[in-house]
Amino acid sequence: MLPRRRLLAAALGAALAPFVAAAQPAAPRWWLTEPVRFLQTNLSERDSVVDPAALVGAVDDIGANTFLVNMGGIVAQYPTRAAFHYPSVFLPPGRDLFGEVLQAAHARRIRVIGRFDLSKTQKAVYDAHPEWFFRRTSGEPAIYHGLYSTCINGDYYRRHALAILAEALERYDVDGLFFNMFGNPTADYSGVAMGPCTCDACRTRFRARTGREVPAEADAAYRAFMADSAREVAATIADLIHAKRPQAAFLTYIADHTDGIMSESNTAVGRPLPLWPYSASDNVRRALGSQPGKVAINLSMAFVDYPWRYAHVAAPEMQLRLYQNLAHGGPPAVAVVGTMAQADRTALSAARPVFAWHRAHEDLYVGQRNAARVLLLATGETAAYRGFFRLLAEQHVPFEVSTHTGPVTADPGRFDLVIVPGALPAALDTYVRGGGRVLVAGTTPPTALPIGRVVGTAKTQGYWRIHDRARLPSLAATDLLFVDGDYVELAPLATPVLTLIPTAMFGPPEKVWSDKTETQVPGLVFAAHGAGLAAYVPWDVGGLYYRHSSPAHAALVADLVDQLLPKGRQLRTSAHPLVEVTLMDQPARGRMLLHLVNGSGHHDTAYFAPIAMRDIRIELPGTLRRVRAVALGRDLPVTTRDGWSAVTVPSLDAYEVLAIER
Repeated sequence: MLPRRRLLAAALGAALAPFVAAAQPAAPRWWLTEPVRFLQTNLSERDSVVDPAALVGAVDDIGANTFLVNMGGIVAQYPTRAAFHYPSVFLPPGRDLFGEVLQAAHARRIRVIGRFDLSKTQKAVYDAHPEWFFRRTSGEPAIYHGLYSTCINGDYYRRHALAILAEALERYDVDGLFFNMFGNPTADYSGVAMGPCTCDACRTRFRARTGREVPAEADAAYRAFMADSAREVAATIADLIHAKRPQAAFLTYIADHTDGIMSESNTAVGRPLPLWPYSASDNVRRALGSQPGKVAINLSMAFVDYPWRYAHVAAPEMQLRLYQNLAHGGPPAVAVVGTMAQADRTALSAARPVFAWHRAHEDLYVGQRNAARVLLLATGETAAYRGFFRLLAEQHVPFEVSTHTGPVTADPGRFDLVIVPGALPAALDTYVRGGGRVLVAGTTPPTALPIGRVVGTAKTQGYWRIHDRARLPSLAATDLLFVDGDYVELAPLATPVLTLIPTAMFGPPEKVWSDKTETQVPGLVFAAHGAGLAAYVPWDVGGLYYRHSSPAHAALVADLVDQLLPKGRQLRTSAHPLVEVTLMDQPARGRMLLHLVNGSGHHDTAYFAPIAMRDIRIELPGTLRRVRAVALGRDLPVTTRDGWSAVTVPSLDAYEVLAIER
């Protein structure tokens, strides 16, 4: 018998040889050209005894056409022969669970994505190759329920995993591979921090990169190092997958080198309030806005939290997430733990009618792209970003989201307005000078813009006094806006729109404002820059709105958006603020799609059936030839006046799509 190391070397050589010159995925890529209904079952090793035909039959019955199922990594669901890769101890003798699932699924025209988790493995592997594994700052390995955490920079990920994957790809005609927990996680499943890895590979690579040792606590340099390490490994795995299976997708939770951006809409019992009801909308918008050439698969997680993986979230919550996926260009996607024989069937029952809708209207969901002319950058603090997200959604301003400025620099004419909740990226200077518009808010002054002299930064619990009502028509009945927190003090303006009233006495009532001071510190600056225009709000209006939902802050932002849009809004509507309106193009079919998602069922930590809406008026500029309400199954009468076309949606339950032909 050959020694274990020689077996490993032989397997690795066989794995690497075919993709020295890596192939690229062949066109067309099915995940971009086919309607996808995505279902994931995270099988426990005890589920290895499931009947493959029954499992696939249940997947087919719910309406899914793409099935993500466990393949290998921590536990292999097939009789692997790769070194240091272990089949489930519950796999019946002679059973190839994954292979039989794949065969049964393909017979039903269901695509199969194999799931791998390379982040942990057994003690025997650690004993043979401790250098492959994560090492805490104490020098100890990271162990969770008997499994040892591997390191993204060790040779388990960088070399041995390729042999495991090569065997799987050569044996099975998979439609894709998905990798869970790709890279070094920051915490384990119990939420305990992992800290930086101090294995020899990490120490050597980090020292070569930075000239210093791995820090005791993760800092910006270490986090960037870990992100780059994951990207390096992802590039190698992508090459292997595309060489072995050119039509297979590479999916995980990172953006680079993958064919799709995976994300999750999930819950956790200890998550800080307020809950984020736009989770799916946010994830899909952000993915497609940042990586438009990929598929965005946002998994609607069935369970309420890790300790309760078999207890499901409310049905209205599951449906809201799925409809948000559809409205923004993603497929309906659900993940459950275990087999399809769930102890709690709430999530699957909720998904069934959404999958049936998608199957009946597949033509709506291929080739969609966001038609918004407002871009929100996902930068700055989370609260500030989410505040602007909510404001735009509630004000029914169509918008796209991106984590970077690439969509603007690649096509400066695509967007009429860019909203920046945080520091202004230098890349936007050319856009503004060329005639673009930006709205910047926060305590990092955009010094590239002519906003005046920056005096400093201070903190207050005060007000902004409104002076220029012509610029803020929505605040006609308001004299003061409250402000709480940091602000940038700018030099006084000749004609201010807002000025600061700093913290003054607020109690007892007899003494309120007895020491009040009116200053000339501006709370809003408009600045011409080249051929463009900028507005700078030197305080965190987005974060304040996210936390407190002041209608005055909403009105301020709405007025700024209206003034900065050179051609006005893309649509006008009477819809309730909790009806999310999304405007999409479908170029291949020569039409626009306007999605209406009714979010009125969300309240605090609960999700109820949405309140039915009636007689929603929608106006779009120009002439509309035909507007069909798909859920209602009929065309809507169109009226035209003053350059705008209007329709009225007589009723909206959870979701509607208007197919619009000009």
